[in-house]
Amino acid sequence: MSTRRELPSLSMGFLDALVLPLLCALSSVRAAETSKTQMCRNVPGSAGYPNAAAWNALNASISGRLVTMVPSAKFCATRAGGCTDAEWTSAVFRSEIPGAMNQPNWEQGYDLTPPSLCYLNGTTCGQGDDPLYSVEAETVADIQTAVKFAAAHNLRVAVKASGHDYLGRSTAPFSLLIHTSKLLNISFTDTFFVGDQNMGFAATVGSGVHSQVVYQQSKANGRIAVGGSAATVCAAGGYLQGAGHSALAPTFGLAADNVFEFHIVVASGELLKVNSVNNTDLFYALRGGGAGSWGVIVSATFRTFPTFNSTFASITLTATNNTAMASLATLHAKHLVDFDASRSSQYFYLIKDPSSATSTMTLSNYMINQTITQSQEILAPFIKAAQALPGITITASSYTYALINDILFQQDDSVGFNLVMGSRLIPAATYRDSPDVVGKVYQRLLDQGLTLGILGHLVAGGQVAANSNISSAVNPAWRTAKTHVILINEWLDSLPLPQIDTIRRQFQDSQLPIFEQMAGPNAGAYSNEADIMEPNFQTTFFGPNYAKLSAIKRKYDPDDLFIVRTGVGSERWDEWGLCMV
Repeated sequence: MSTRRELPSLSMGFLDALVLPLLCALSSVRAAETSKTQMCRNVPGSAGYPNAAAWNALNASISGRLVTMVPSAKFCATRAGGCTDAEWTSAVFRSEIPGAMNQPNWEQGYDLTPPSLCYLNGTTCGQGDDPLYSVEAETVADIQTAVKFAAAHNLRVAVKASGHDYLGRSTAPFSLLIHTSKLLNISFTDTFFVGDQNMGFAATVGSGVHSQVVYQQSKANGRIAVGGSAATVCAAGGYLQGAGHSALAPTFGLAADNVFEFHIVVASGELLKVNSVNNTDLFYALRGGGAGSWGVIVSATFRTFPTFNSTFASITLTATNNTAMASLATLHAKHLVDFDASRSSQYFYLIKDPSSATSTMTLSNYMINQTITQSQEILAPFIKAAQALPGITITASSYTYALINDILFQQDDSVGFNLVMGSRLIPAATYRDSPDVVGKVYQRLLDQGLTLGILGHLVAGGQVAANSNISSAVNPAWRTAKTHVILINEWLDSLPLPQIDTIRRQFQDSQLPIFEQMAGPNAGAYSNEADIMEPNFQTTFFGPNYAKLSAIKRKYDPDDLFIVRTGVGSERWDEWGLCMV
């Protein structure tokens, strides 16, 4: 029996309900389309926009895998029984909804005129920044057909694997989404060849495979691969294209440092094998050149290592006031060097209690190849010194010795809230030469009420620094960094839009001038966990590599089919990627 699904007829009634409110919201963009000097993508109402027959023909050609899209709040509102709170906040659940992002703020059209919003339990629901249709790709042919259709009809394209994208690059208004969540192949080999060279043990992973699956499957094969800490990060997707930091990075290098090969559908619709022998310039770009800019990744093959036991140590410290937390931050900065010999890593989280003067710092320590006793010895100097600080109390600690696959495995991620990030790669020199600056920055941010959350990642140095000789698009700032530090800004749907806008812009307007005191004025940032509003993203995200990346972009995507905000070539387009500027 055929599995092909017929799309709803694109009558004016259907069009009114689905997109006319958003058409009004983008009236300024549509007006710009009439300019003879400006090229725009086709949207509903454009002379070149596909009619109902064309959409239905596309649907038939891909076995009924074209679906209409709605934001996650509308999905829940129209779903039998709705969505429970547990489902709304589950990354695994949201990854199966074509229109859902991990953070629903990326589904909102805050900047449209008027705004197009769709809130959970709201009374009205616009299309927001969600695409209109999604190709739920299951084969390479599905992707090629979608790419060729989009190119032929001059459509805006978005590419999404799981929706774990903190910059909202996996969604775009009026676009056709190519959704790769069903590309779930994974295989292991002990002899992977690139040309005539045997690269050794490797895993080939489809672009829809979550990190949790990679850790489970590699465990079954006695291996481990460099991957993310979140359950639904797709190991072969935007994670790799952004560089891919990991708790294993100080030991084995960034994820991008360990890639052997990609299979990718580019703007022409061709499926390319990309490695150090074939399409070498694109191989350079796909390793650190930014998510979403190069095509649709079908799979990636990367190095695996023999698995091993390690210790996970969790320590929580509470500070009675901002001065005490600043002293703790300075002490912490001084003791990060303690991890160097073992090439271990640490995620450190500062959370400020908005209702009191207290704050907590939680240290998640990945003690690589260390027993519990060895881990305690490494951590002892910091713990002893922290206990001697006024106003600091250790409120929790635990140690677990297990296979590294099990330590890294996560069952799910807690998502479903509005969040934006700003970040910088903090140079090793800051921690070596000026650790007191770290404490001063923390205190100023806390005293001025500019943050309730600071997330730090000791995921550089070690092999990340040693891999500076690798020719790839990884920002060179990674090679001299010690940590990647994020400032978190959150809000509730109930806030007025002007307040939401202030929060969304807070990193650039208020936090960065302070943050730069420890990062330096020209520090880089990790492009997967950063601020979408970075004004000089070309330098901040890509360093000296941007000119080379631009040339590669023009070669493989001369018409900018794959454009994402803060991605290579995006400076040529408006913020929606609909009209050239």
